[in-house]
Amino acid sequence: MEILNNLGEYCLLLYHAIRSSTEVSTYRSNLLAEMVKTGYDSIPIILLTGIFTGAVLTIQTAYQLQYSFIPKSTIGAIVTQSMLIELAAAISSLVLAGRVGARVATELGTMRVSEQVEALESMGFNSVTFLVVPRILSGILMFPILYIIASASGVIGGLVAGAVFGNLPMSVFMHGAHEFFYPWDVAFGIIKMLVFGFIITSVASFKGYFATGGAEGVGKSTTQATVLGCIYILLADLVLAAILL
Repeated sequence: MEILNNLGEYCLLLYHAIRSSTEVSTYRSNLLAEMVKTGYDSIPIILLTGIFTGAVLTIQTAYQLQYSFIPKSTIGAIVTQSMLIELAAAISSLVLAGRVGARVATELGTMRVSEQVEALESMGFNSVTFLVVPRILSGILMFPILYIIASASGVIGGLVAGAVFGNLPMSVFMHGAHEFFYPWDVAFGIIKMLVFGFIITSVASFKGYFATGGAEGVGKSTTQATVLGCIYILLADLVLAAILL
């Protein structure tokens, strides 16, 4: 019964968020601030994630193919397609579930247990419009941009790692990457990040908005938001791959 109750509350929160999303003047300033926190502040960790993922993938692929008759340019194709289709979106989202999801759940949970949400409502503000909508929208808008950064940094990381550690000239790597590049791979990654951004921010907003029990309750809500966000990302990744590929 608790699962059904949580699902009902989650759907109801989303319904109110969708209905109030037209009240742009109410959440405009909050949206800009959330976009900075979600997007701009996440760039360093996304750059590191992309660079090292691409580098490790290149080194491992080069190791596996070192005694085969497959052209070395294939390494660039494998790394680029792997980053665009799967790794840039999935690994970045799992990292962002811990960074963005935990932050959103903590902020809203703290406001709930300290009665700041009730204070906003007593002053005539729609708390869902003012607090939840900008956080969800920031995830939907900024995650695709972070995906592009992760993909580009992953390819660059693989390019450099191949030249330094894998005896793979940059021109050969880029030849393979260009030869097997398909625009749909990028579109697919962006679609996934739109979904992942919505999942992370909406689940975190739900857990934080309905947090109870003081500091301990906020910590519990933050943990649940992070764990559930990661689980739902993996499930959504599977579903999207089965439908769109």
